[in-house]
Amino acid sequence: MKPHATHCLRQREQGFSLITTLVLLVIASLLGVAASQLVLMSERSSRYDRDRLIAFQAAEAALLDAEMDIRGPGSMRAALFSPTSITGFEDGCSNAGMTRGMCLPASLSARPVWSTVSFTDTTRTVAFGDYTGRKYAAGESGVQPARPPRYLIEVIQDHSPGSNVGAQRHLYRVSAVGFGPREETQVMLQMFFRKE
Repeated sequence: MKPHATHCLRQREQGFSLITTLVLLVIASLLGVAASQLVLMSERSSRYDRDRLIAFQAAEAALLDAEMDIRGPGSMRAALFSPTSITGFEDGCSNAGMTRGMCLPASLSARPVWSTVSFTDTTRTVAFGDYTGRKYAAGESGVQPARPPRYLIEVIQDHSPGSNVGAQRHLYRVSAVGFGPREETQVMLQMFFRKE
Protein backbone atom coordinates (compact mmCIF):
# COMPACT_ATOMS: atom_id res chain seq x y z
CA MET A 1 0.00 0.00 0.00
CA LYS A 2 1.07 3.50 -0.68
CA PRO A 3 1.82 5.75 2.27
CA HIS A 4 -0.85 8.24 1.14
CA ALA A 5 -3.56 5.55 1.05
CA THR A 6 -2.56 4.29 4.52
CA HIS A 7 -2.75 7.82 5.89
CA CYS A 8 -6.27 8.36 4.43
CA LEU A 9 -7.44 5.00 5.81
CA ARG A 10 -6.26 5.95 9.33
CA GLN A 11 -8.04 9.29 9.15
CA ARG A 12 -11.26 7.57 8.08
CA GLU A 13 -10.95 5.08 10.95
CA GLN A 14 -10.39 7.90 13.45
CA GLY A 15 -13.40 9.77 12.06
CA PHE A 16 -15.53 6.65 12.32
CA SER A 17 -14.36 6.10 15.92
CA LEU A 18 -15.27 9.68 16.80
CA ILE A 19 -18.79 9.31 15.32
CA THR A 20 -19.29 5.97 17.10
CA THR A 21 -18.18 7.46 20.40
CA LEU A 22 -20.50 10.45 20.00
CA VAL A 23 -23.48 8.19 19.16
CA LEU A 24 -22.76 6.03 22.23
CA LEU A 25 -22.45 9.16 24.39
CA VAL A 26 -25.83 10.45 23.17
CA ILE A 27 -27.46 7.05 23.86
CA ALA A 28 -25.95 6.93 27.36
CA SER A 29 -27.20 10.48 28.05
CA LEU A 30 -30.72 9.61 26.88
CA LEU A 31 -30.73 6.52 29.10
CA GLY A 32 -29.58 8.62 32.05
CA VAL A 33 -32.33 11.20 31.51
CA ALA A 34 -34.96 8.46 31.17
CA ALA A 35 -33.75 6.76 34.36
CA SER A 36 -33.87 10.03 36.32
CA GLN A 37 -37.42 10.71 35.06
CA LEU A 38 -38.45 7.22 36.16
CA VAL A 39 -36.97 7.78 39.62
CA LEU A 40 -38.77 11.13 39.96
CA MET A 41 -42.10 9.61 38.92
CA SER A 42 -41.62 6.72 41.35
CA GLU A 43 -40.83 9.14 44.19
CA ARG A 44 -43.89 11.25 43.35
CA SER A 45 -46.09 8.16 43.27
CA SER A 46 -44.75 6.99 46.64
CA ARG A 47 -45.44 10.40 48.17
CA TYR A 48 -48.99 10.37 46.78
CA ASP A 49 -49.60 6.88 48.21
CA ARG A 50 -48.26 7.98 51.60
CA ASP A 51 -50.45 11.10 51.61
CA ARG A 52 -53.55 9.05 50.70
CA LEU A 53 -52.80 6.54 53.45
CA ILE A 54 -52.45 9.33 56.03
CA ALA A 55 -55.77 10.84 54.87
CA PHE A 56 -57.43 7.39 54.97
CA GLN A 57 -56.27 6.79 58.54
CA ALA A 58 -57.52 10.24 59.55
CA ALA A 59 -60.96 9.53 58.03
CA GLU A 60 -61.12 6.21 59.91
CA ALA A 61 -60.26 8.04 63.14
CA ALA A 62 -63.11 10.50 62.45
CA LEU A 63 -65.56 7.62 62.00
CA LEU A 64 -64.52 6.21 65.38
CA ASP A 65 -64.83 9.64 66.97
CA ALA A 66 -68.34 10.01 65.48
CA GLU A 67 -69.29 6.59 66.86
CA MET A 68 -68.12 7.71 70.29
CA ASP A 69 -70.04 10.97 69.81
CA ILE A 70 -73.26 9.03 69.10
CA ARG A 71 -72.84 6.23 71.60
CA GLY A 72 -70.90 7.79 74.43
CA PRO A 73 -69.44 7.57 77.03
CA GLY A 74 -67.39 10.71 76.98
CA SER A 75 -69.58 12.53 74.50
CA MET A 76 -71.17 15.81 75.52
CA ARG A 77 -74.16 15.15 73.29
CA ALA A 78 -74.75 11.37 73.27
CA ALA A 79 -78.23 11.96 74.73
CA LEU A 80 -79.25 13.79 71.52
CA PHE A 81 -78.90 10.57 69.52
CA SER A 82 -82.04 8.60 70.28
CA PRO A 83 -83.06 5.74 67.96
CA THR A 84 -86.66 7.01 68.09
CA SER A 85 -86.15 10.80 67.88
CA ILE A 86 -84.79 13.23 65.31
CA THR A 87 -84.70 16.24 67.65
CA GLY A 88 -81.70 18.45 66.90
CA PHE A 89 -81.31 17.34 63.28
CA GLU A 90 -81.85 20.06 60.68
CA ASP A 91 -82.20 20.34 56.90
CA GLY A 92 -78.82 20.88 55.31
CA CYS A 93 -77.01 20.29 58.63
CA SER A 94 -77.22 22.28 61.81
CA ASN A 95 -74.54 24.87 62.43
CA ALA A 96 -75.46 25.77 65.99
CA GLY A 97 -73.90 24.74 69.28
CA MET A 98 -74.43 21.16 70.39
CA THR A 99 -76.28 20.14 67.20
CA ARG A 100 -73.59 21.20 64.71
CA GLY A 101 -73.10 18.60 61.99
CA MET A 102 -76.44 16.86 62.68
CA CYS A 103 -78.34 16.60 59.38
CA LEU A 104 -81.74 15.52 58.17
CA PRO A 105 -81.52 13.49 54.97
CA ALA A 106 -82.19 15.11 51.61
CA SER A 107 -85.35 14.21 49.71
CA LEU A 108 -85.13 11.18 47.44
CA SER A 109 -84.88 13.37 44.33
CA ALA A 110 -82.09 15.59 45.73
CA ARG A 111 -78.37 14.97 46.13
CA PRO A 112 -77.40 13.45 49.49
CA VAL A 113 -76.44 15.97 52.15
CA TRP A 114 -72.87 14.69 52.46
CA SER A 115 -72.26 15.46 48.78
CA THR A 116 -73.40 19.08 49.11
CA VAL A 117 -71.44 20.07 52.22
CA SER A 118 -67.84 21.24 52.07
CA PHE A 119 -65.86 19.39 54.71
CA THR A 120 -63.53 22.34 55.02
CA ASP A 121 -66.57 24.30 56.28
CA THR A 122 -66.15 24.52 60.03
CA THR A 123 -69.74 25.66 60.66
CA ARG A 124 -71.64 22.60 59.37
CA THR A 125 -69.18 19.79 60.06
CA VAL A 126 -67.61 18.51 63.27
CA ALA A 127 -63.86 18.34 63.85
CA PHE A 128 -62.35 15.30 65.53
CA GLY A 129 -62.78 15.67 69.29
CA ASP A 130 -65.17 18.65 69.29
CA TYR A 131 -67.73 16.73 71.38
CA THR A 132 -65.64 13.85 72.72
CA GLY A 133 -62.71 15.86 74.03
CA ARG A 134 -60.22 13.68 72.16
CA LYS A 135 -57.16 15.14 70.40
CA TYR A 136 -55.83 14.40 66.93
CA ALA A 137 -52.31 15.47 65.97
CA ALA A 138 -52.43 17.52 62.80
CA GLY A 139 -50.47 20.29 61.16
CA GLU A 140 -47.64 20.03 63.66
CA SER A 141 -44.18 18.60 63.04
CA GLY A 142 -43.40 15.59 60.87
CA VAL A 143 -45.63 14.02 58.25
CA GLN A 144 -49.13 14.54 59.65
CA PRO A 145 -52.50 15.59 58.26
CA ALA A 146 -52.75 19.28 57.38
CA ARG A 147 -55.84 19.56 59.61
CA PRO A 148 -57.92 17.32 61.87
CA PRO A 149 -60.50 15.10 60.15
CA ARG A 150 -64.14 16.22 60.05
CA TYR A 151 -67.50 14.48 59.93
CA LEU A 152 -71.24 14.99 59.78
CA ILE A 153 -74.08 12.72 60.89
CA GLU A 154 -77.32 12.19 58.95
CA VAL A 155 -80.33 10.56 60.60
CA ILE A 156 -82.01 8.00 58.34
CA GLN A 157 -85.16 5.97 58.85
CA ASP A 158 -84.28 2.37 59.68
CA HIS A 159 -85.99 0.00 57.22
CA SER A 160 -84.26 -3.18 58.36
CA PRO A 161 -86.47 -6.15 59.34
CA GLY A 162 -87.86 -5.83 62.86
CA SER A 163 -86.86 -2.17 63.20
CA ASN A 164 -90.39 -0.77 62.91
CA VAL A 165 -91.83 -2.64 65.87
CA GLY A 166 -93.36 0.03 68.10
CA ALA A 167 -91.92 3.52 67.51
CA GLN A 168 -90.26 4.48 64.23
CA ARG A 169 -86.53 3.82 64.56
CA HIS A 170 -83.56 5.59 62.99
CA LEU A 171 -79.95 4.89 62.21
CA TYR A 172 -77.10 7.24 61.39
CA ARG A 173 -75.03 7.67 58.26
CA VAL A 174 -71.68 9.15 59.21
CA SER A 175 -69.61 10.76 56.46
CA ALA A 176 -66.02 11.59 57.37
CA VAL A 177 -63.17 13.25 55.51
CA GLY A 178 -59.53 12.86 56.41
CA PHE A 179 -56.82 15.18 55.12
CA GLY A 180 -53.31 14.33 54.01
CA PRO A 181 -50.16 16.39 54.68
CA ARG A 182 -51.39 18.65 51.88
CA GLU A 183 -54.96 19.80 52.45
CA GLU A 184 -56.01 18.98 48.87
CA THR A 185 -55.33 15.28 49.54
CA GLN A 186 -58.64 14.07 51.00
CA VAL A 187 -60.27 10.71 51.61
CA MET A 188 -63.98 10.30 52.39
CA LEU A 189 -65.35 7.29 54.25
CA GLN A 190 -68.89 6.48 55.35
CA MET A 191 -70.49 4.12 57.78
CA PHE A 192 -74.00 3.37 59.00
CA PHE A 193 -74.43 3.14 62.75
CA ARG A 194 -77.41 1.89 64.74
CA LYS A 195 -77.61 3.00 68.35
CA GLU A 196 -79.28 0.42 70.56
